[in-house]
Amino acid sequence: MAKPKSYEDFKQTLDSPNPPTDWPEALKALWFAASDNWEASHDIAQDMFNTMGSWIHAYLHRVEGDKFNAGYWYRKAGKSYPSVSLEQEHQEITEYVLDN
Repeated sequence: MAKPKSYEDFKQTLDSPNPPTDWPEALKALWFAASDNWEASHDIAQDMFNTMGSWIHAYLHRVEGDKFNAGYWYRKAGKSYPSVSLEQEHQEITEYVLDN
């Protein structure tokens, strides 16, 4: 399956049992996060040794309620701790991945 063109297209894939194997790791991590599979998403994000991995990692620790750990990963990603909802942040990160 081709990479989705929009966040709406991305959300339509969530009915599948797994994300497509040919998707970038960041998009797979976000898919698992949207599918309430924190562990699978975290496993991918912590193996991404780049800014995007740090941003997803930060988001995941925010989801889990670990503000201290999330703050560390936001700093590693060069991001401020967000004031938007978790849903809005997930959409923002996903749209960034889709556009880049």
